[in-house]
Amino acid sequence: MLSIQDPSFPGLPGQDFGRGSPYSEGAARLFSFARDLGFTGVQLGPQGQTTEYNASPYDGTLFSRNVLNVALTPLTDPHGPWGRLLSPDTLARFVSERPFTSRPDVRYGFAFRAQSAALDEAWATFQREQPTELSRAFASFQRDNASWLTPDSLFDVLGAERGDADWRHWEPSLDARLFSPHPEEADAAEARVHELETRHATSLDRYAFFQFLVHSQHAQLRERAVDWGLKFYGDLQIGFSPRDAWAWRGLFLRTDLMGAPPSRTNPEGQPWNYPVMDPAHYFEADARQPGPVLRFMDARLGKMLGEYDGLRIDHPHGLVCPWVYRAGEPDALRAVQQGARLFSSPDLPDHPELARYAIVGPEQLDRTQSRHADGWVRSLTPAQVERYSVLFDAVVRTAQRQGRAREDLLCEVLSTMPYELGCVLARHGLGRFRVTQKAALDNPSDVYRSENAAPDDWVMVGNHDTPSLWRWVGTWQWRGASRAQAAYLSQRLHPEPEGREDFARRLAENPAELAQAKFADLFACRARNVMVFFADLLGMQETYNVPGTVDARNWSLRVPEDWAQRYRERLRVGAALDLPRVLALALRARGAESRTRHAALLRRLDQLSHAGE
Repeated sequence: MLSIQDPSFPGLPGQDFGRGSPYSEGAARLFSFARDLGFTGVQLGPQGQTTEYNASPYDGTLFSRNVLNVALTPLTDPHGPWGRLLSPDTLARFVSERPFTSRPDVRYGFAFRAQSAALDEAWATFQREQPTELSRAFASFQRDNASWLTPDSLFDVLGAERGDADWRHWEPSLDARLFSPHPEEADAAEARVHELETRHATSLDRYAFFQFLVHSQHAQLRERAVDWGLKFYGDLQIGFSPRDAWAWRGLFLRTDLMGAPPSRTNPEGQPWNYPVMDPAHYFEADARQPGPVLRFMDARLGKMLGEYDGLRIDHPHGLVCPWVYRAGEPDALRAVQQGARLFSSPDLPDHPELARYAIVGPEQLDRTQSRHADGWVRSLTPAQVERYSVLFDAVVRTAQRQGRAREDLLCEVLSTMPYELGCVLARHGLGRFRVTQKAALDNPSDVYRSENAAPDDWVMVGNHDTPSLWRWVGTWQWRGASRAQAAYLSQRLHPEPEGREDFARRLAENPAELAQAKFADLFACRARNVMVFFADLLGMQETYNVPGTVDARNWSLRVPEDWAQRYRERLRVGAALDLPRVLALALRARGAESRTRHAALLRRLDQLSHAGE
């Protein structure tokens, strides 16, 4: 599987003004290349609407799609599915004005404003010309998606009306809880919504039209994917955008927020400021019928699984055993460090309010460990595992109902897997992620070592939150760590003692060969699923995102327009993924019998690889 997020897709000359789109022709060429190389799936990031001041896709909307992804070139084609909604001169002007600067915030800000202006022109053209077939399709889209279009569009209307996009500042007005009013306010809220819809009908239609365009282009991508033989996977982010936190306010706890506890990846923890769904609303009062939370999950999952072939479940801990900290604390970092797991804290003196949500009893805890440690909970009954699994079961249930296979659910479990989460994943036969660049070579039981991978796991050298492998191999060399990496990989890839030392020496002395061996290690292990981040595939050294930081450089790395030429040049010196060579290394690692049985295949792989030229 190829992993790439929306902003990173390449553009074509004359069409690009600073941000990628999976619906562009530049993206189509990358998809075709990936399929020809042997990839069978593409993992996209969250595709919700971001804001001009926050480009993080993990803070994007849950139902609305990001209109920055609308490919504009098709809107200039009078013979295309939308007709000519956009003047070619407008597109050419924005392309010519594109700022070529090292500042990613400037590039993103320009792309955001230019895209908004271009879509406004498309909307004005649509209003003026009212093409019959397009109007019918748009009306049908509005009708079918009113349940989320209404609150999402009203959020912008209220923000503009009040001159403040932060809904928390709308208190104590009813507008702050328009879709989660107090019982005595229900009639007033309904009347207020109707009044806003009537007064701002044009603005709401404009919002819906932009969503119609981006949803239509996504549907077209799914159709093209059939010809490519590629499956597309969405990202079930664990967080909520401000728009969703407002629209679904009634689902959440008022006392606590969700974050990440201290871990190997982020020793200080991360105060995400995400709302936590209230367990009291999982079910109705009779404890048998789905409550507001489960109905929300069904709506969200039904939409996502209707638009993707599978899902990456971002931080599944948040569905099973969320780490929470008190809302409103002046020092959020300190608060998250002193947090606790929502369902695993029966008697903590500093979090007595969590006792009501506890699934475990005090006797089931190992108090010699930190409360965020994987082994804090040491035992569970089947009934308790079922209670931990309520929200996760909703994901699996909807996936099965939509005809998805078990392996179409990818669980992003990294350095930490609490006992509770492990039990839930085992309940469904699902694996975890193994990021091999993080492997501790002095610890045989380390979770990131490839030999510890199970068949249901997903293995990768890196992901969107790690440095590129090509940067790491250089770092290992100047730190003097290449020899240890080479010794480890020689044990994995050279089963016979004869020649192993020479093989290890070649890896230690040549960063390019070490990188190819690191890739081969993925295919040599027991895991059936391999994911490759686009920067690792193409030999790029830049980092896409540094977790736990707020930096304009995050979420901005792009595949350049001339990526195909650069890939070929890097391949000649072994500085990009040489997949045939990597597969041959992995096959040979299975021993003499495998080499004999697959002799013809190995000869073909050697011919295809750059090393065989």
